[in-house]
Amino acid sequence: MIRRLLLCASALLPLPLLPLPALAATGPFASPSTLPFEAPDFTRLHDADYQPAIEQAIALQRAEIEAIAANPAPPSFANTIEAMERSGAMLTRATNVFSALVAANTNDTLDKADTATAPQLAALHDAIMMNAQLFARVNHLYEQRAHLGLAPDQLQLLEVTWRGFRLSGALLAPEAKLQLQAINQQLSTLQTSFSQKLVAATKDAAPTFADKAQLAGLAEGDLAAAAKAAEERKAPAGSYVLPLQNTLQQPALESLTNRATRQALYTASATRAEQGNANDTRATILEIARLRAQKAQLLGYPDYASLALADQMAQTPARAIAFMQALVPPLAAQAHAEAADLDALIAKEGGHFTVEPWDWPLYAAQLRKSRLAFDAASAKPYFEITRVLEQGVFYAAHQLYGLSFEKRGDIPTYHRDVSVYTVKNAQGQAIGLFYFDPWKRDNKQGGAWMSNFVQQSTLLGEQPVVFNVENFTPPAPGQPALVGFDDVVTMFHEFGHALHGLLSDQRYPSLAGTSTARDFVEFPSQFNENWATDPDVLAHYARHWQTGAAMPAAMAAKLKELRRVDQAYELGEVVAAALLDMAWHSQQAGSAPTDVAAFERQALAASGLDVAHVPPRYRSSLFRHIWSNDYAAGYYAYLWTEMLAHDAFAWFEAHGGLTRANGQRFADCVLSRGHSADYGAMFRAFAGHDPDVAPMLAARGLK
Repeated sequence: MIRRLLLCASALLPLPLLPLPALAATGPFASPSTLPFEAPDFTRLHDADYQPAIEQAIALQRAEIEAIAANPAPPSFANTIEAMERSGAMLTRATNVFSALVAANTNDTLDKADTATAPQLAALHDAIMMNAQLFARVNHLYEQRAHLGLAPDQLQLLEVTWRGFRLSGALLAPEAKLQLQAINQQLSTLQTSFSQKLVAATKDAAPTFADKAQLAGLAEGDLAAAAKAAEERKAPAGSYVLPLQNTLQQPALESLTNRATRQALYTASATRAEQGNANDTRATILEIARLRAQKAQLLGYPDYASLALADQMAQTPARAIAFMQALVPPLAAQAHAEAADLDALIAKEGGHFTVEPWDWPLYAAQLRKSRLAFDAASAKPYFEITRVLEQGVFYAAHQLYGLSFEKRGDIPTYHRDVSVYTVKNAQGQAIGLFYFDPWKRDNKQGGAWMSNFVQQSTLLGEQPVVFNVENFTPPAPGQPALVGFDDVVTMFHEFGHALHGLLSDQRYPSLAGTSTARDFVEFPSQFNENWATDPDVLAHYARHWQTGAAMPAAMAAKLKELRRVDQAYELGEVVAAALLDMAWHSQQAGSAPTDVAAFERQALAASGLDVAHVPPRYRSSLFRHIWSNDYAAGYYAYLWTEMLAHDAFAWFEAHGGLTRANGQRFADCVLSRGHSADYGAMFRAFAGHDPDVAPMLAARGLK
């Protein structure tokens, strides 16, 4: 997943800004860091620095934008579009670091700063995009674009910039602009509130168990971690706490043999943000949905989904929904068949119940173990996290793109868990930095993601500084740092995003790296997952943490086969969540839902999926992607880009697989290009044809 940042400009609404004349930048973000690659110097940064820095930077960019808009010289690409690309340097530096900390290592001071600055940033964005004088310059260039002699990337930037203005309300009447500004500020505040509530709810809802017997089935390492979590939370002596992961399902459900414990854990996960307390998110999301529908109406779209997809690869909700609906029949049929198999297994073991969502992971794992003669947990000793990263993830990147990685200890980080690597290209030249933050913390948002401290841009002379954040269960004291195979795949996934940032080769920051549409940005990451089970790569990193022995070939083959079984759940939960997202954002203004649970039931019933057995990956009340992480009407992107990823990997398999030549082609056609060209054209340039869903269905065992 990508975390996106609001990098904005001047103001029409009253804001607590410094006066325009004679502004001078001060403080730790006033100038670029003196560390290598302008990496943030966390030895000089303090929690109290961020809010004043962001507010000062807003004022500075306001002055820069006003100067561009009021330039008496006729508009040119250099004095308007490129000038906008150069503006806001201090704000970019400050918000890149601040957003990273709020997501990965927050506290009360940072949360308060986030609450205070979010509406200011939203208003600033509106002020740029609704500045009539500025838009007049942009529009003049857009209308004359065919006669300006622009390079392809300049023409693309001009078109992207113009479209951004249009979708942000530049063509609205003055009164409508003010309405839109008010909506955007409310949304910014609500989205920040949702995120903060969900972090607190996830921590508070973690269930506590007084008796070790209730956790029967958990491995000793997981028990030790649960005991440590109880100690850290000052739970009663001798008790155990199971911290909640971000999704509805929880990893421990695959191991717990006590059904009451499974149900308690599942229920805690499902209702974490529905407790009727200060962390209840339901009223917040109803208001977000209502305001988004109003925003779409103001901008001339029937619903928010239509607005959100206007600049995406899929282009329309109808096209995205049709793509997903094509997956429903085989998934629904498989869910019914797999549920019947699980019921038969439960009965065989003497159970007097039929499978429920909290039962499915346990019995599905048993069925897989029986059918495949393989238990995924048996592979965990072969996945020591540092080896997976350095000898697996990095090794694949070296084989494909010629990259090498050197760990360094001289770059300060925001937390002791974080490690830093210099990244070098095939010629041995340092091209950027990579940060890795693997372990779950109570003050870290759930999930896994990539973002930038510094975005690549030849215009600005900046090289990429990127980071991956995960939420793996940390090892108990004295235990090896082992991760499960799903975690391994997550590491490859997020590093695919990192490669998109590290191998970017663009002039303009707005077109560089992961600055792409949601339904394209997950393409490199999902594509990179395939190398986790490549025989050459797997043999290089999958070594027993005690003996150093290579993973047996039979076990490696089973891991690859695992990705084709249980697809009723693995894929079904994602499709259900994506259709739920689309349902929320397909409501017209004036008809927004008023009851979260009722709307969710109706939407899921209409999906055609077997959600009684396979619920969506996220309940509405804990669906961070769509309520605060810029994936509104965009969760389908994971499925759409999976289609792109499997199709691209099929090309690799047909042309020799893991080779430098193939990797270079992918880097040249996709990873280096950002949004410098049309997404469809980029894919066709690589694969030689339009995207085809057949490789995805085959890879999922559905064809």
